[in-house]
Amino acid sequence: MNRPAATLSSLYAAPLAVLIIAAYAPWAEAQETGESGRKQACDSAGLSLPRGFCATIFADNIGHARQLAVAPDGTVYVNTWSGVYYKNDKPPEGGFLVALKDKDGDGRADEIVRFGETVATGGHGGTGLALYKGAVYAEINDRIVRYALIGGAPEQEPETIVSGLPVTGDHPMHPFAIGSAGDLYVDLGSADNACEEKNRMPLSPGRNPCVELETRGGVWRYDANKRDQHFSPAERFASGLRNAEGLSVDPSGRIFATQHGRDQLAENWPRLYTPEEGQNLPAEILVELKHGADYGWPECYFDDKQEKLVLAPEYGGDGGQKIGVCAEKTPPVAFFPAHWAPNDMKIYHGAQFPAAYRGGAFIAFHGSWNRAPGPQGGYNVVFQPLSDGRASDPYVIFADGFAGAHKEPGRAEHRPSGLAIGPDGALYISDDQGGRIWRVTFEGGANITAIEAAPEPASAAATAAAAEPPEGVHPDASAEAALPIPPGASPDEVALGRRIFAGEIAGATCGGCHGTDGKGTPVGADLTSGTWLWGDGSLESLITTITNGVPEPKQHGGAMPPMGGVSLSEPEIRAVAAYVWALGHPN
Repeated sequence: MNRPAATLSSLYAAPLAVLIIAAYAPWAEAQETGESGRKQACDSAGLSLPRGFCATIFADNIGHARQLAVAPDGTVYVNTWSGVYYKNDKPPEGGFLVALKDKDGDGRADEIVRFGETVATGGHGGTGLALYKGAVYAEINDRIVRYALIGGAPEQEPETIVSGLPVTGDHPMHPFAIGSAGDLYVDLGSADNACEEKNRMPLSPGRNPCVELETRGGVWRYDANKRDQHFSPAERFASGLRNAEGLSVDPSGRIFATQHGRDQLAENWPRLYTPEEGQNLPAEILVELKHGADYGWPECYFDDKQEKLVLAPEYGGDGGQKIGVCAEKTPPVAFFPAHWAPNDMKIYHGAQFPAAYRGGAFIAFHGSWNRAPGPQGGYNVVFQPLSDGRASDPYVIFADGFAGAHKEPGRAEHRPSGLAIGPDGALYISDDQGGRIWRVTFEGGANITAIEAAPEPASAAATAAAAEPPEGVHPDASAEAALPIPPGASPDEVALGRRIFAGEIAGATCGGCHGTDGKGTPVGADLTSGTWLWGDGSLESLITTITNGVPEPKQHGGAMPPMGGVSLSEPEIRAVAAYVWALGHPN
């Protein structure tokens, strides 16, 4: 079969230690900006960045900021989202679209205007946003609409470009990109994990054929110049992409896309995959989109150790050896660690950063929820060098420190979600956890020419340094002591349940979905609210729910396999239930 690139093995096996050490010099206070040796203050705005790069907090608390774009006059347009993914919290007043302008040139927006649909008009916001021919194109609900810009301000009433896009299932968002000729490429993510007969349930076979591919799991192409187009299977441009949230066009016209890889190999197929394999498979990938190409989902996934697409267990796979129809699928051009969740990607076409960055891809990794019981990963922005559409060097972590002390969905301070390149070459990064926008600039001078990795974030180093005694102290230890004990249970059962919940015993994955603090994530309910959807909240009802799983959630997209997809004994199930009861019945 065709390989992603002739040198991928050497690229991705190459250690990054040299790059990381080179980048570790302190850079927060002052730096040389040219041969003259003139010093200029350079702040990182809480991020860890390579030498020579600075950041400002361009805007903050603007809502759940998703994708964004920057106009020629420097105005930054952002789409924000709402709903169950964010625990149905209250969006900011006004429209879901935001225009941000830095009028005094200090790297921070001092004019913020909200426009577009509101909660009152039935809007929920969206993900996708782009600029084309002096207009803002934005996703709202099942539509992509266009706001003409008159004197830099958007018109009040938008025109509908395409409507009827699918909004159900696991991936209801519609990121998109627009080429120079007006080709509108829209991601229609899958409604499920792997097109199984029962979504995310153990040993459930895949639907064959996967008829969902007629309407989901690929990229559709429309015309950004035409109004009132309607979704149909006929406009499918490429297939076999589970969720291609990051889309970008390079200067030569090539269109690239990232993919969120499938979940739960070990949980759903424990005889074929160990928990460690489930944490590390499949790789997230970057592909070059070709008309009519099939990139493999749901029949195949990419194994980064073997550097090839292999057959998924739902379609006859044996844990990574069989290839079958995957030999006919189109491989990626680059790959990344499993479950990091690439939410956006932009090809760098600016002139501000060193020349080595031009033509490469910045990728915003939203961060994992399903690497439990191992540590979660991502929550960063990486840079992937590209040459002629292929990986030319290993990726590096370009920006880190977004999550703060806790790299997990429920407790991360910030989660990278969108990227944009400004007309001056600055890089903008959005965050859908805290609603922050960063503006990253290069101030390093001509002596910095190579691509370098960011140093380890200060928060991560501090967390590691504070891990005493050697076995560590669980952050919720004092809270656990204060938890109530359910009738008929014991403190020892609650303590055991906490350890299982956190993944310390039996490889359990509860904390991945519900957060290690039990307060919920976008894919798992808040267990501390005292609201029970599948019983009366008693210990016995919780035991039943954990034993049977939740194949069809009422309020969340993440189905729960029986026992969370692992094998628990009856005492272990009872212990988890006791701990969950205690979380939901605070003193």
